[in-house]
Amino acid sequence: MDAPDTSINPPVKKSAAKKSAAKKPALSPTRKKTTVKKTAVKKTSSQKTASRGGRSRPTPNVPEVSPLGERLQKVLAQAGFGSRRDCEELILAGRVTVDDKTVTELGTRVLPEQEIRLDGEAVRKPKKKVYFVLNKPDNVICSNDDPSGRMRAIDLIRENAPGLFPVGRLDLHSEGLLLVTNDGELANRLTHPSYEVPKVYRVRVSGAPTRDEIAQLCRGVYLAEGKARADEVRIHHQYRDGTAVLEVTLREGRNREIRRILAKIGHNVLDLVRISVGPVKLGRLPVGMYRPLSTMELRDLKKLVGLR
Repeated sequence: MDAPDTSINPPVKKSAAKKSAAKKPALSPTRKKTTVKKTAVKKTSSQKTASRGGRSRPTPNVPEVSPLGERLQKVLAQAGFGSRRDCEELILAGRVTVDDKTVTELGTRVLPEQEIRLDGEAVRKPKKKVYFVLNKPDNVICSNDDPSGRMRAIDLIRENAPGLFPVGRLDLHSEGLLLVTNDGELANRLTHPSYEVPKVYRVRVSGAPTRDEIAQLCRGVYLAEGKARADEVRIHHQYRDGTAVLEVTLREGRNREIRRILAKIGHNVLDLVRISVGPVKLGRLPVGMYRPLSTMELRDLKKLVGLR
């Protein structure tokens, strides 16, 4: 943006002022034209450096991209490489190239005709979007990328469907409902905190929380990254061995959140099973098994996050 004119003009004689007033209408379009010209010939930072006699910086090795394209992490998510957050990590790690040039800037936009590769493999959108409900067992990880070679959630889906990834995370020792899909846009919305998708967990804990402790969980407790709270907590069952089963509803998804907030009030988690995500219920699906999402479940899930 051009700096405002702060110069002070010297006083003008009356005769000169009359001449200036007579010419005033003719100056208006000229000033507009000059302003456009200044904008059009605005120097780049490298040109400014050169004009000052300094050394210009070398041009970075980045692809030519258009502001009209789609964000790179969105394209990767739509191609089934995980949620947008997962795809951002791939970009930052330098694993993505556009037209044979490595991209590490998250704001990069790409056009359909540009060639995108991940770890040298061409990125293509899946021809068909698929949706599954998995009852995740203990000791199974949700990440698609595990150098240790542990069992992954997607390894349990015996389908010829490229680009599958879990929607959200359940930690290593948590079980229950896990959505698996290759639909990046739906996954992004289901995991984004602004959509507040309710997730219900059945949790067995040591001891039985009091009413005051349950109220405290709903008001919120402080974790290292800030305040965290449960949307609803109710006692489902109490056992003679001093343990209790709770049903906890969350609308956010911090790492190991339920375990951490319950530990804050003195109740360690012994078992944790997710039993629903929005309108989708785990039901009697056996541990380690999966099923396709029904048409009604998919419709209601999309409606919950503003998709058709």
